[in-house]
Amino acid sequence: MNSDLIMRLDSVRKSFNVKGSFGKAHKPFRAVDGVSFGVRINGVFALVGESGCGKSTVARLALKLLDPDGGSIFFDGRDVSALRGAELLRFRRSVQIIFQDPFASLNPRMRIADALAEPFHIHKLVPKREVRDRVAALLEKVGMGPDAMDRYPHEFSGGQRQRICIARALTVSPRLIIADEPLSALDVSIQAQILNLLQDIRKDTGIALVLISHDLKVVHYLSDEVGVMYLGKIVELSETGALFESPKHPYTKLLLSSAPKIRVRGEGSGVTEKGFKSGIPAPQPSNITSDVPSPIDIPHGCPFHPRCPERFGPCDREIPELKTRGGRLVACHLA
Repeated sequence: MNSDLIMRLDSVRKSFNVKGSFGKAHKPFRAVDGVSFGVRINGVFALVGESGCGKSTVARLALKLLDPDGGSIFFDGRDVSALRGAELLRFRRSVQIIFQDPFASLNPRMRIADALAEPFHIHKLVPKREVRDRVAALLEKVGMGPDAMDRYPHEFSGGQRQRICIARALTVSPRLIIADEPLSALDVSIQAQILNLLQDIRKDTGIALVLISHDLKVVHYLSDEVGVMYLGKIVELSETGALFESPKHPYTKLLLSSAPKIRVRGEGSGVTEKGFKSGIPAPQPSNITSDVPSPIDIPHGCPFHPRCPERFGPCDREIPELKTRGGRLVACHLA
C-alpha cells in the first residue's frame, strides 16, 4: 500500500439477492462491482453519482458494516477483513461516519451530553470525571455552547443536530471520517455553515474525509479527488479540478451539465452562508434523456451505452476497462 494512502479499496464487490415478482427466482443485485480507489492522508476523496449507483454501499463496506463478496479493503496498510478483537476496536475508533439524517442518527431519548459521552465510555478514553469537560470542548469546537449538553435532539434545528453528529464523530479522534450525504437534509444556508465547519476541522486536525454526495457544488469545493460511479462501477476517477474543467466520460459530462449553476458576479469560487459562489465551469447542455437502466438487469457492454449520445460499435458488446487516459482513469471506449 502506498505510504500516502490511509485507506485503499481494491476491486471490491457486493451483491444482494432481490426477490423476484410473482414467485420468480431471486436475482443478484450488483450494488458494487469491482470498485477501486485510495484515500490520501489528510485528503478528501469524493464519490458522486445518481441515487442507487452504489455510493452508500461503498461507505458501509469501508466501515466494515458490510462484508464484501470479493476484493480487499486496506486501512493503514492492514487488511480490514483480518481485523479481530483489539485491532478491530482500534479500527472502529479510527474510522467514523456522519450520516445523511442527523435526527435519525441521534437517540431521541438520550441527552446530548450522554450521546457524546458514550464513545468515551465504550473506548475508555478519559476518566469519568473528565468526560463532561471533554463533551463541552467538543461542542465548542463545532460552534455550540455547553447549554446544549442537557437538552434532547428534538430541541435543535437540523443544522444544530448535524453539528452534534460531527462532534460525536470527533469524540474518538478518528483518522478518517466518511460523510454520507451530510448536507442533503439541510437548507442551503445551513449547508454552507456545515461545509465550512468540515473544512475547518479537516485543516485543524488532519483528518482524511470520504465524501459521498450527489451535490457537485459541494464536491468541487471540498474534495481533492473524485470518483464518478454508475451502476456499481467507477467510470471516471480524477483530480477534482481536472475533472470539472475537462470531463472525459459521457456520464460525467451528463452530471456536470445537469448541475445547477449559481453565479456571483465578480467573485471567485467558494462558499458563503448564502450559498455557493461561481466556480464550476458550465458544460454544454446534454441531450441524454433516457432513464437509468435497472441495476438488476444491467445492459450488455458498456452499462451507460443505452443513454450515451456518443456510443458506437463496441459500446453495446464490450465492457470498457478503467484505464489511465490523459492522467486520469476512464472507463470508456472513446477516451
